[in-house]
Amino acid sequence: MQEQLAGRTIRQKRLERGLTHEELCAGLYDPATLSRIENGKQTPSRNRLNALFQRLGEPHDRYYTILTSSEAEADRLRSEIDDNIARFQKSLGEEKHQVRLDALEQLDQLESIMEDDDNITSQYILAARAILGKESGPYDLEVRLDMLLRAIWLTVPQLDLEALDRRLYSFDEAEIISQIAGTYSDAGQHEKAAGIFYQLLTYMREHYQNVTYPSRHIVPATLNYARELCLMGRYREALETAAQGQKTCLGYGYCLSLPDLLAVMAECRYAMGEEEQSRALYLQSYYLFEETGNAYGSAQVKAEACQRFGPEFPL
Repeated sequence: MQEQLAGRTIRQKRLERGLTHEELCAGLYDPATLSRIENGKQTPSRNRLNALFQRLGEPHDRYYTILTSSEAEADRLRSEIDDNIARFQKSLGEEKHQVRLDALEQLDQLESIMEDDDNITSQYILAARAILGKESGPYDLEVRLDMLLRAIWLTVPQLDLEALDRRLYSFDEAEIISQIAGTYSDAGQHEKAAGIFYQLLTYMREHYQNVTYPSRHIVPATLNYARELCLMGRYREALETAAQGQKTCLGYGYCLSLPDLLAVMAECRYAMGEEEQSRALYLQSYYLFEETGNAYGSAQVKAEACQRFGPEFPL
């Protein structure tokens, strides 16, 4: 019954959007398999069903399949890995190292229980390893970029970073593309990174309107694009983009990216000669990072503000 409901819904939404089987399922299924799913003759796996709904811009949490024991264990591990990656990105020093080791061990466990043909889980594992690095530390930028490209090619083999609007993407796929852009930025290729971030932001605004809590995807994309504009010296555009992200944060009550957006706005204000406004924004950003336990963020903001306003910051 559940697979019939999911299949009928996928078919309805696909036809509403004028998509062929090939356009929707590329990298996930062959068209004949998707046809069987739509007709309720085949039960999709949980992660591939989610990916189909995400590509359609639909809230996949409204539809579900019964989890097998291995799928339930994989879900548990992915949730714990996601939590550890979030901690990893906020921590410093020995804590960061220990979180990396914990997450890498969990990735090994996930890899040991996955099916051989599960390219979605393979993609997730490869992208997560690119973020975390190896036990001894981060990967070189070239290695990280290679890992992320190999990850996205598992389900989007025809990816064109210059024309992202030609494809449909799941949340994981969009996140990997964002990480690819971030790697280009770290390598100093800011024009290329900005172009990718802009396309992603445009895609999300168009396709995630029906998604539950769209701000969880749109706000980070807004932040990434604003940050890249700032790095390119396009301060007015960066400020306007970050302010738009701030408005979305407050409007939806989803504020994880708010201190980062304030930091971008502070840097833009300083570059534009508006030092009072800049200092106030740096203070807001710093204390929000402190309040949320983001040691990495608060250290970065403090170092940047002290460089601009002297060692008395944040007093």
